[in-house]
Amino acid sequence: MLAVDYESKKSIREAFGKKLEQLGGKYSNIVVLDADLSASTQTKYFAKAYPERFFDVGIAEQNLITTAAGLSLTGKVPFATAFAVFITGRAYDQIRTSVCYQHANVKIIGTHGGITVGEDGATHQALEDISLMRGLPNMNVIVPSDCRECEQAVEYAVNHQGPVYIRIARNNLPDIYEDNYIFNPNRAIILKEGCDITLISNGDVLQEVCKASEILAQKGINAEVISVPVVKPLDKDTIIKSIKKTGLAVTVENHSIYGGLGSAVCESVCEEYPAKIVRIGMDDCFGQSGTASELIKYYGLDSESIANRIVSLL
Repeated sequence: MLAVDYESKKSIREAFGKKLEQLGGKYSNIVVLDADLSASTQTKYFAKAYPERFFDVGIAEQNLITTAAGLSLTGKVPFATAFAVFITGRAYDQIRTSVCYQHANVKIIGTHGGITVGEDGATHQALEDISLMRGLPNMNVIVPSDCRECEQAVEYAVNHQGPVYIRIARNNLPDIYEDNYIFNPNRAIILKEGCDITLISNGDVLQEVCKASEILAQKGINAEVISVPVVKPLDKDTIIKSIKKTGLAVTVENHSIYGGLGSAVCESVCEEYPAKIVRIGMDDCFGQSGTASELIKYYGLDSESIANRIVSLL
């Protein structure tokens, strides 16, 4: 049974920044690189604690990635950070060739993912970053949904040998998981068991899916809610087992419906257990300027819109 306090929210970016600072004391080989955005990405905490291991390369994401790749070859564990839209888009070739092709031990952190970047508008709203990163060989892709999961995902990345992309939201988020939550890179999490429909989500819209499941329950629809923090490699077993039970799945993501979580689920399901999958996300369009809450509602990613869509499906 879900028990989320939706009114109590915390900064997931700050949780990332403080966790990185803590890990800096635990692992002396961690270095952090930023693209003139440390106040926004929250790498400022690491920079203040370990200035000799922090490198601000300026607004030069391609240099950021190649420098990180070089540092990894000397035994360092570099965290390369910037806005998701810039670090994956402007530096895609460098990520592909200098990081993934070389299997370099670089951790790429894209903050401000999705339309919830808000007023900065379409140019700053990464809606294809997950698609870009999951298409690259050797890359792990993680989209945490609350502060606890983000902190554990970052520590996992330190100890994982190879490229990792972690996408972090701009907006503050409620705690989805309980205190005893343990991040497992190989497992999706069933947050609520159900039998009528499978709801699959991650990141900052997972809270909307949890709310939607509560609205559906009031209408007599028992939805199973699955959190998928790791988009690649995908835990298809948990997902397929759920769909075998419910017969219908809906994916919800703060990303284009092409190439992201919805596509990953469809690809896995069609190969092993063909079933109807409905994808809710950004439907082949760019975002626009507005508050995060306004945009979530406008594009149908809020709990009421999700619930209404599901009612119409059923």
